[in-house]
Amino acid sequence: MTTSPRLVAFDLDDTLAASKSPLDPRMARLLVELLDEVEVCVISGGQIAQFRMQLIDNLTDVSDAALARLHLMPTCGTQYYRHVDGDWSQLYNERLTDDEKARALASVESAARELGYWESDIWGPILEDRDSQITFSALGQAAPVAAKMAWDPTGEKKNTLREAVQALVPDLEVRSGGSTSVDITRKGIDKAYGMTKLAALTDVPLDDMLFVGDRLDENGNDYPVKVLGVECVAVEGWEDTAAFLEKLIPKLRAAAGASA
Repeated sequence: MTTSPRLVAFDLDDTLAASKSPLDPRMARLLVELLDEVEVCVISGGQIAQFRMQLIDNLTDVSDAALARLHLMPTCGTQYYRHVDGDWSQLYNERLTDDEKARALASVESAARELGYWESDIWGPILEDRDSQITFSALGQAAPVAAKMAWDPTGEKKNTLREAVQALVPDLEVRSGGSTSVDITRKGIDKAYGMTKLAALTDVPLDDMLFVGDRLDENGNDYPVKVLGVECVAVEGWEDTAAFLEKLIPKLRAAAGASA
């Protein structure tokens, strides 16, 4: 990096934490340290309840001033939360209409059944209405990491399903999500949309941002951020992210000290 970022954004699953799992204490400590230096955003396909379980509830010894620098963008940036007066407040929500939800749910179920991807051995609901996003999780929302990794190790199933659903609802946006998921939102809304909204809301230009994610490949849901031109760091798990932050945070501190 040629300059110090003013804002560092992260994916959540398999970037800050194992899929659907709480932050490791090492990562929680590093995030608190990072918040002392720069603005931080977490943008992921999960809804706010997942952010609370994985992220918020595991940040200890963090001040309100630090939390005020944390930007939460659930459901791929279709929703936006800030810490205000001691709690998390929703500032916008790009809701799907009832008709869009109904068509998205019907399309992804019919395509999954036709392709043979509608599983019977599951952990929790396969389909979830997240208000601004419909999410299909092949093995259910609470499936263990090992089972999810074994279901579609190459990503071929997700990509095939995404293409089939997109053909059925061309007016909506259909994306490959996590390891077993496909997400459906309003047309043109993806993580690039979220990052662009974030730049407008924070007055931090995209050129001053850094994004860290595990799905920066062409079929990944982090890829739109890369195409947008934001500087990106690819990781393969939260341990990679922790190692990166252990190098980045001292550089940010040094840069802040030099400019003081």
